[in-house]
This record gives sequence, C-alpha cells and structure tokens, in this order.
Amino acid sequence: MVCFRLSPVPGTGLVLLCLVLGAVSSYALEFNVTDSEKAVCLFAKWQMNFTIRYETTNKTYKTVTISDFSTASYNGSVCGDDQNNPKIVVQFGSGFSWTVNFTKEESTYSIDSISFSYNTSDKATFPDAKDKGILTVRDAVGFRIPLNDMFRCNSLSTLENSGVVQYYWDVHVQAFVQNGTVSTKEYLCEKDKTSTTVVPITSTAAPSPTTAPTPKEKPEVGSYSVNNSNGTCLLATMGLQLNFTHNKVVSIININPNTTDFTGSCQPRSALLSLNSSNVKYLDFVFAVKNENRFYLKEVNVSVYLVNGSVFSIANNNLSYWDAPLGSSYMCNKEQTISVSGAFQINTFDLRVQPFNVMEGKYST
Repeated sequence: MVCFRLSPVPGTGLVLLCLVLGAVSSYALEFNVTDSEKAVCLFAKWQMNFTIRYETTNKTYKTVTISDFSTASYNGSVCGDDQNNPKIVVQFGSGFSWTVNFTKEESTYSIDSISFSYNTSDKATFPDAKDKGILTVRDAVGFRIPLNDMFRCNSLSTLENSGVVQYYWDVHVQAFVQNGTVSTKEYLCEKDKTSTTVVPITSTAAPSPTTAPTPKEKPEVGSYSVNNSNGTCLLATMGLQLNFTHNKVVSIININPNTTDFTGSCQPRSALLSLNSSNVKYLDFVFAVKNENRFYLKEVNVSVYLVNGSVFSIANNNLSYWDAPLGSSYMCNKEQTISVSGAFQINTFDLRVQPFNVMEGKYST
C-alpha cells in the first residue's frame, strides 16, 4: 500500500491524498510504502522536475520541461525483502517513469541509482521528435546513509545524462524503516552541511555569495538568426554575460559571438534560439505568444562546463521578459538582468530580439 500526502509550504492549507499522486510547484510530495502488516517500511518526500533536450525532424533541438505528475501511479514500489531491494517506482504522463533503487549493507543503506524514462512517441510532448520510442537514462548515486537515519537534502541537486537534467530539492528519504517508525535522526547531504538555504530553480532572488566574482568587461555584441522554409524567422542581437553561483562561488562568463554556434526553430506560437560554445553546452531562449497579439521570453535553459569538469545546469519555464507586440521587435540598449534562478542570472547589453513575424530578414519597429 502506498499513501501520498501533499505537504504545504508555510501559509497554505493541507491536502491529503491516498492512492493519488499530485505535485505542483508549491507542494512537496510525500508517500509511505507499507508492508503486509501495514507498517511503514519506506518513506520519501521530494520536489523535482525534469528537462529533456531532443532533436527534431528538421535537425534542430528543443527542450521541454516535465513537472506535472497529476496522472501518476506507483506500480512496482516495494519494501524489499531478502531477495529484492526496496525501490520507488512512479509512472506518469505518456510513457514517463521514475525509479529509485536502494541497497543495504550491515550498518548502512544506499540510494544506489535513479532512472528516468520518457517516450518521444508522445506527440503532445515531443510533436516533432526525430527518433521515436522510450528512452531511459540511469545515474549511479551511491549516497550511503546509516541504517535508521533519514537522508535529507534541502539544497538543489541535479543529475545530467544524455540531454536529460533532473532537478531535486527538499528531499527526505528513509529506506528500511525500522518497526514502522520513520526516524527523526537526519543524515545531511554535503550541500546542507554548509548551507540550509533551499535554492528552487524558479527563485528570482540572487543569493549572497561568499566569494566575490572577478569583474568582467562588457561582452561583445553578437547577431544571431534562425531560418525556416520561408526565410529568416527569428532575429536576435545582444551581448550576453552569464552569472552563476556554484558551491558559494560566483562565476561570470562572457559569451563570445565569434566562437559561438547557434541554431533554433520557429513555430506559430513558440520559437527557440539555442547557443553553444566550448564552455557553454547549451543556452536556450524560448519565446512564446500570449493573448494572440504579444510575444515574450518564456523559458531559459542553460548548461555550462565548469573548470573542475562538472556541469552546472538550470532551467526555468515560467519567465516573463522582453514583452512586445507581435509584428514588432523588442529593444533595450541599457544593461538588463534576467533572473533565471537564485543561482543563475543573465546580463544583456544592446539587446534587440524579434522571434516572430520577421519580414525580409529585417527587424520591425
């Protein structure tokens, strides 16, 4: 038996749901797995979402964000026994599934691996995917926790594999619960040992860094465009400076247009400009149409290579910048800051964009 509870953030009400899984941005998902005697054997609580980058039929790339788990089921979630280890299994949407495997040793247990599967044959989510079928990414985790301790990680964590970025925060997990009682003793992840601040990916407040960034000169302004069968469909001119915080260290990267590749796509109600270079795996700007007569910057996805070989990734599909009427361009010569998350901002210089209704390859008024 699995029972789910949606725990409210401070100031909201409490909702209890059994045998129904729901997750929205202001709630943390909680559930208990119980054994044959209805004693709790596995407890978990988390906030999460996923971004998936896929190739389209016209050889461009798009990124989608998965954050709706309202249709989910939990078939396959088990307590574990002498022959089988505990695991969490969640199915949602059209062919999406998420699995967490646990293992046990004499005095510890481990979050062994996390797998995520998605179905590019789902036309609603991937309408123009080049390759169709169910794809799975598996990440070895290896967190080792003392038996009868709760693992806690409030800080933002990411797993990136083959174009899929998994975002987790506010995570509380205990496998092998003893005597049906969830432990109050917590084992913290490394990030929580140094900071208790949660960094959700939709935050707009920049944290106070402990290491000041090295001042950067104004970035060079680059010109970018996207073409389709009708000619140029998107224009962008801008200087870009990326500011991100990782392990309390602030870094600044100026985008050099001379060494940056770009691609994109244009649809009737959405448009994508994607940049990449030697140190930026991808920087996606996603534009959308609202109220049938205006456009705006709706989404930014970024993945940056760090000096130590790791990757810093952030996504936010709930932005509202660069709003202008369709048939016109948006322009701002002054420096602007786009707050993608608490850990990532973009400074723009001499900006001009027009993602829709480009005529004869030229900006409109």
